[in-house]
Amino acid sequence: MTHPALSYRPQFDDRDACLNRFLGVRADTLRLIGGLSAEDMQIQTMPDVSPAKWHLAHVTWFFETFLAKPYLKGYSEFDPGFNYLYNSYYEQVGQQWPRAKRGLLSRPSTDTIMAYRAHVERAISELIQTAPDTAWTRIAPLIELGQQHERQHQELLLTDIKHVLSQAPEPYAPFETRLAEAPEAPAAANYIEIEGGLVEIGASHADFIFDNELPRHKRWQEDFEIAARPVSNAEFCEFVESGGYEDARLWLSDGWEWKQLNNIQHPLYWRHDDGMWKEYTLHGMSIFQPGFPVCHVSAYEAAAFAEWKGERLPTETELEMLARRYPAEGVLLGDDNRYHPGSLTGAGEAEAVFGGVWEWSSSAYEPYPGYHPPDGAVGEYNGKFMSGQQVLRGGSCATERNHIRATYRNFFPAESRWQFSGIRLAKRTRPASSLRSA
Repeated sequence: MTHPALSYRPQFDDRDACLNRFLGVRADTLRLIGGLSAEDMQIQTMPDVSPAKWHLAHVTWFFETFLAKPYLKGYSEFDPGFNYLYNSYYEQVGQQWPRAKRGLLSRPSTDTIMAYRAHVERAISELIQTAPDTAWTRIAPLIELGQQHERQHQELLLTDIKHVLSQAPEPYAPFETRLAEAPEAPAAANYIEIEGGLVEIGASHADFIFDNELPRHKRWQEDFEIAARPVSNAEFCEFVESGGYEDARLWLSDGWEWKQLNNIQHPLYWRHDDGMWKEYTLHGMSIFQPGFPVCHVSAYEAAAFAEWKGERLPTETELEMLARRYPAEGVLLGDDNRYHPGSLTGAGEAEAVFGGVWEWSSSAYEPYPGYHPPDGAVGEYNGKFMSGQQVLRGGSCATERNHIRATYRNFFPAESRWQFSGIRLAKRTRPASSLRSA
């Protein structure tokens, strides 16, 4: 079937612009690793984290596999073994090196991977400039898909290297810029009333979208109230210090088991030293900033906090309706050279709808009615993960500005928290239970 994400659009006619976009994306990736050593880029701290050098190679493998090899006449493959090492999960392409063992490979070296990137960049640049018009209508959408794929891995590269560097007693800061100080705490969270009814969600526009955003469809939505801003560090700290992590009544059963098994006591990068809270950021260890959004929490922690507040997590439909109505922006990748969510104001209107932190929804990641993945290997992208995952919406400080939109569906297992994931609350539509906090 023809898929909108892989269909030809008029903006592809300008090949010089296409080349500039391609080279720009590739250069942005290299800027993100500018403060890293080869040793930094080798480590894998858990199965969900990939070494930085693996990200550099995998996104290059994508361009080589789906574009250079099938479409560039006379292309010389850099190393046939890379098809095994850097294929992530594309079963139709071939076998893959085990994900959990990516950090065990000291070779190929980082220098070799950089040579691989340069080799494939030259090939794709030549392809953009020389491909016959008869093939260009197939090639151009794949180049766009490859660029969007690399944008995703830029975000993963940042979150993965943060996890790697955080393991040290004195974690290294790969970015020299300092965080701006936030107010002691944002103003009280206001709630926005949004009228429901028979609404449409999902994508329908002609710009780039991923297959899981389709098709646009109707859903019944009751009227609802949703917080104007994400939950702050100050609010979540109150939950921590009041014993929220020790009250089993607040937690989903799976969440309580996960918390107990892993001795979870606070968000991922918080530390309690000398009687005060600190937080590790990509700018280094920071004094606790009450006015920043809480981030690096799991869906289990988000749901427990909502229960403690006597509220709930919004559905993904509600989060999309908010994003369509209030396209306010938070901090996105590279804004003012910050790689951490910005301060909250609580000014009244919706804030940080796009950027800052990804926001957990209460919705399971599942196909929309009528969904069908694209044909071929590139269709092994989103649909195969529609089980055991939770939807997040909104984007984060590690998401590139041109990569995010109201219909974007991110997804991770409920226990995941190494991403910049946070919380936005919605009002309950029924009387609060006896568990509501004072």
